[in-house]
Amino acid sequence: MKCLGLIGLGMIGGSIAAGLKRVSPQTRIVALDVSEDALRYGLSEGLIDDIAPTINDLMRMSDVICLCVPIKQLPTLMPALSAFSGVVTDVGSVKGPIVRLAEGLWGQLPANWIPAHPIAGSEQHSVRAARDDLFEAHKVILTPGNDVQGSAVELVSNLWQSLGAEVVVMSVAHHDDILAQTSHLPHLLAYTLVDVLAGFGDEREVFEYAAGGFRDFSRIAASDPVMWHDIFLTNKGPLLDRLRTVIEALEVTATLIEEESSEALLERLSRAKSARDYFADLQVQSAKKGA
Repeated sequence: MKCLGLIGLGMIGGSIAAGLKRVSPQTRIVALDVSEDALRYGLSEGLIDDIAPTINDLMRMSDVICLCVPIKQLPTLMPALSAFSGVVTDVGSVKGPIVRLAEGLWGQLPANWIPAHPIAGSEQHSVRAARDDLFEAHKVILTPGNDVQGSAVELVSNLWQSLGAEVVVMSVAHHDDILAQTSHLPHLLAYTLVDVLAGFGDEREVFEYAAGGFRDFSRIAASDPVMWHDIFLTNKGPLLDRLRTVIEALEVTATLIEEESSEALLERLSRAKSARDYFADLQVQSAKKGA
């Protein structure tokens, strides 16, 4: 890869650029973004080498293009990329819409397209929050099509591995269901909880007495609402399936409390704690593996 073209220079795109500049300074990076401020910052901080005025300029300058924009922006971007002969990848949190859009445009996902999703990030979304180590010891999921070019998969895998990530491959449907459970649903619950508490009346008093548990759980509600609006709507099938299960579970818990079913309630809480402890152990093991 001689030149990486980034469409979107936010926190994820900026972190890709920062990490690549650290591990492969000879690789040229160009960016296209609607925010002139983001582009100027990227240039001033040495994250990118050049600005592409148009998507055609970006295609001419790059041999790999990475889409780092909200899902809802893809319908206006993807058609232009049909003329690009290099490798295309993305960082979207939902894969089904990308594949369906490609099928509508070209009949199938092109062989040079490698959908990807880094399982890393934060509630911040500006390029000013970019980190060169953001992807270290984190997973990146690839969901290549059936007729994919092996060399394209290898190139995208090498890109993420050079940034310290662990690359795994799975189907589009499995990815979207897994992410609905582990990312999209928690964000939806966090947004909903903060919105409900803010509507109780004197939200200043509510938030003034909120402890660490609320801070930790609600942190992700500070994420970009436009991005999460797009994710919720584009992955609504798997998300709604999991949300309905949680709503039913909350009703059960409410009944246990109302009826003072002490043993059943304690069993439910203990089961959840055991699952959380198991998750914490997995994180520790993963950190040791990456160290």
